[in-house]
Amino acid sequence: MSEAVWKKLQGLEKPTLAQLFGSDPARLDTFATELELGEEENSTGIRFDWSKTHLDAAHVAAFEELAAAMDFDGRRAALFAGEIVNTTEGRAAEHTAQRGVGKDESVDLAAMYHHRMAAIVEAIHRGAMGEVKHLIHIGIGGSALGPALAVDALARKGALVDVHVVSNIDGCALEQAFKACDPATTMLAVASKTFTTLETMTNAESAIAWLRDNGVEDPYGRVVALTASPEKAMEWGVDETRVLPFSESVGGRYSLWSSIGFPVAMALGWPDFAEFLAGAAAMDVHFRDADGIANLPLRAAFADQYYTRLRGCQTRAVFAYDERLALLPDYLQQLEMESNGKSVKIDGTPVDGPTAPITWGGVGTDAQHAVFQLLHQGTNLVPVDFIASIEPGHDQASAHHRILLSNCFAQGAALMAGKASEDPARAYAGNRPSATILLDEVSPVTFGALVAFHEHRTFANAVLMGINPFDQFGVELGKEIANKIEQGGTTFDPSTEALLAIAGIG
Repeated sequence: MSEAVWKKLQGLEKPTLAQLFGSDPARLDTFATELELGEEENSTGIRFDWSKTHLDAAHVAAFEELAAAMDFDGRRAALFAGEIVNTTEGRAAEHTAQRGVGKDESVDLAAMYHHRMAAIVEAIHRGAMGEVKHLIHIGIGGSALGPALAVDALARKGALVDVHVVSNIDGCALEQAFKACDPATTMLAVASKTFTTLETMTNAESAIAWLRDNGVEDPYGRVVALTASPEKAMEWGVDETRVLPFSESVGGRYSLWSSIGFPVAMALGWPDFAEFLAGAAAMDVHFRDADGIANLPLRAAFADQYYTRLRGCQTRAVFAYDERLALLPDYLQQLEMESNGKSVKIDGTPVDGPTAPITWGGVGTDAQHAVFQLLHQGTNLVPVDFIASIEPGHDQASAHHRILLSNCFAQGAALMAGKASEDPARAYAGNRPSATILLDEVSPVTFGALVAFHEHRTFANAVLMGINPFDQFGVELGKEIANKIEQGGTTFDPSTEALLAIAGIG
């Protein structure tokens, strides 16, 4: 049935953006939505404006038909019920339970783990482990990208603890953190789901050595372990009282909400971390309960599928017009490309079209002077997401933020409108799509909702494509070959052998 819907979608007329606005005076009412968050007296919100995309009533109706054909309601219900949705690995995907939305038993377990984490965070802040000024958080992938993003977004002012996130096995990354920290007042957080990740454990051993070499008598006593394998952490040397578990059903790139969020709670304090969870929970409830085009993540997925499948767009750009969200494109790269970069469907058959586009982006206004030439006049059609905040994150003159937002909104307007010119080099084609996500402020609540929105958008895209977004076998082969190189005794292709010989490896 889905094949018939795709055929229908491919046959629909594709009006220009100008035609869509000209023919529908109420277009904003359909495609621009305010989502209110928080308590009424302290409410804040986010505006999701998809009006500058090429979605229209005909395409929306067909995409809603596609969602029904792909059993979107059933797969969404299974996600929140804690059923096995990661079919290749036989697992549930229960990141929403970490926010209090999901199967009752899983929500209760997450609450228990959070209570344990809150007790440790608050004890450290009270001085139970001596003076703690610095935390070096060691992880990789989802165990590093999420914490780094959240700390950078929310803890630039008034951080309770100075947090440094180290993920790269390159020793330069560790040395940079060491230079910024006093060993006598530094704690380590070691984040690994299995507590066997080669890069993470190698960095952790070097950090332990650094503490010991600088006079810390019990360096393992300065470690908090964040893991789904508590026994492995204790075998490595961490005391059970400083092991913060999380459930096996929480995938790595969705684990920010679990004990992997420990460095965020350390920087912000537990009340703000709880607000972060609450913002995500509000988005969870919206995604669970809203239907069709009213469902914000599903609406975004309709547009994503339109451009990937119907317009052949191979990339999607994300530009954060807020320095605090500078790491968001990096975070979304993993979330979207590791989730939906697949070539087979859930049943193992080949996909019948492109899946995830390449996610990339940067920070406005820097990006305008680097890559926007291609967006406006290049031959590639690139859908763009603009993300900004009405409230600035600084105390400088108001002109800074006014100019920043003016540039953000101007770029979307320019991409859509274009500009004719008798000189071809100065002509802008226009009719180029963008979406805008406008936060009232960058706060724990709105930031939590923003990240959860993208998680659900990724899942919705997967459902529409019929793929499993929760496994990531594509990252394994390179790791296996790297381990064989470390172990020695394996012969590789001539190019690789030459590189190994030149570098003196093997």
